[in-house]
Amino acid sequence: MKTPIHLNALRAFEASARHGSFSLAAEELNVTPAAVGQLVRSLEDIVGFPLFQRSNNRRVRLVLTEPATRAMPYIKAGFDSLSMGMTRLKEGSNDGVLNVTLSPAFAAKWLLPRIEHFQSSWPDIDVRLQTSLKLLDFNAQDIDVGIRYGLGQWDGLHVELLMSEEIFPVCSPSLIAAHPVVNCINGIPSQTLIHDLSMEDHKDFLTWEDWLRRFNEHEIARRPGLRINSSAAVLQAAAEGQGIALARSVMVSDDLRNGRLVRLCPEVSLPSPMAYYIVYRPGCENLPKVSHFRKWILQQSSSIN
Repeated sequence: MKTPIHLNALRAFEASARHGSFSLAAEELNVTPAAVGQLVRSLEDIVGFPLFQRSNNRRVRLVLTEPATRAMPYIKAGFDSLSMGMTRLKEGSNDGVLNVTLSPAFAAKWLLPRIEHFQSSWPDIDVRLQTSLKLLDFNAQDIDVGIRYGLGQWDGLHVELLMSEEIFPVCSPSLIAAHPVVNCINGIPSQTLIHDLSMEDHKDFLTWEDWLRRFNEHEIARRPGLRINSSAAVLQAAAEGQGIALARSVMVSDDLRNGRLVRLCPEVSLPSPMAYYIVYRPGCENLPKVSHFRKWILQQSSSIN
């Protein structure tokens, strides 16, 4: 049976309102922005009034009209109910499949070294990891659980703090053996700085410039260095002696424990405003596979903090 056109139009409207953008809504729905705009206009024809305040500037966030604002909570609740209904329908066929979304770096540096323990504890659960830097849509991608890094604010998802962290410089044991002076602020500028660009667009992501600003040395961060858009690769480069990396304590915990990397300037602590969170759709926490994974990963994380 073909989905009624007004349901498609409502979905396009809800996604556009949530993202404040036809383009972002189109990415979520896997259609073109023009198609989203056309669906929204068709809904406006049905209800007989504009849903968004029109602007010629496409970079301006979409603003709901007053009638659309009043209707939005009911539309969102309706789609949440539909999503939960689909989840319940699927429970009978995929009880043993757990779909987890997380970043490639977190998977490589933290989860994969520990996941065997979960699998041995719950051998009937088939864990499927979907590594991506993009925020996947839990409904569209059939995601059960996510591990996200940020400030803890994601619409439509239940959010629990998993691990907080701090930021500090690290290097290989061989580098500090050859240059003992690097274990103080005066020695760091003499070495190549390795920069993590994986979240450079996030204003709360701490950088070398933020760390060095505490010593009024932030201009050093602008010198030529090694810049990598992968947190895991940043730590790998540091472990190979290619310079000093600014590490995130969660990502580097195993490397410090096994001696691959050494923390520098241990007397300096810089807490990060960003943290790791476990997220899932409201109402899914009682699904056995989600409940088991949630309890397990919270227990694992308690050994870090």
